[in-house]
Amino acid sequence: MTMTDRRNEVKEYLIDGLNDLTDYYTGYGADLHNELFNTDYYIIGTYQAEQWLDNDVFEIISLVKDYENDNFGEVITDISNPEKLVNMYVYILGEELLSEAFRSINECYNRPMYKGDFYNLIKELN
Repeated sequence: MTMTDRRNEVKEYLIDGLNDLTDYYTGYGADLHNELFNTDYYIIGTYQAEQWLDNDVFEIISLVKDYENDNFGEVITDISNPEKLVNMYVYILGEELLSEAFRSINECYNRPMYKGDFYNLIKELN
């Protein structure tokens, strides 16, 4: 699996999550990332995480370390734990993907989400 494949897989996960939330989520757009990427794990299990990381483990470690140093001033993820590493990396990818989609339709970022907002976000992601 390439880094592009991983990004596309997370994008599909994000789109599926947006579709799932369409009918009942009434929170703000700004809270959507937390709802989608911080309330459940993307991958559970060390073996599955190791397989997902594949040969790009060092690049992913570097990306997670840079992100956490920039945002938290220190590395907080146990990068020796494949499951935690994958889930933090997916969290970061989710943030990037949602930010890109919100750039085009930023009016729903600071207000409650409506059904049409989800459709617009999904359209931007596709």
